[in-house]
Amino acid sequence: MYKITFLNQAKVYELFCSKVSGSDLAYGFIEASELVFEADDSVVIDPTEERLREEFADVEVLHIPMHAVIRVEQVKKRGTCAIRDSKSGEKVTQLPLDGPRNKR
Repeated sequence: MYKITFLNQAKVYELFCSKVSGSDLAYGFIEASELVFEADDSVVIDPTEERLREEFADVEVLHIPMHAVIRVEQVKKRGTCAIRDSKSGEKVTQLPLDGPRNKR
């Protein structure tokens, strides 16, 4: 199991997957496949985990540019997926699902 930490749209994503390799798509990318999320049958649902599950629901292979990769770790067990603020490192708890909203 691998933990991949990478930049995506000014946020730091932390995901878990079963396979990591160099990409055949293009030079300068890595492939992350078989993404691993928490089981759906849990009573308590982490909103960040649910957001990531929805965002990557139909993804078979994630091609990540090498310049966006912060770290790839081989881990013994799966931890918590997270989205963090790229400057403060704080976990983002609320994400706009439809983009920024107009202020009135």
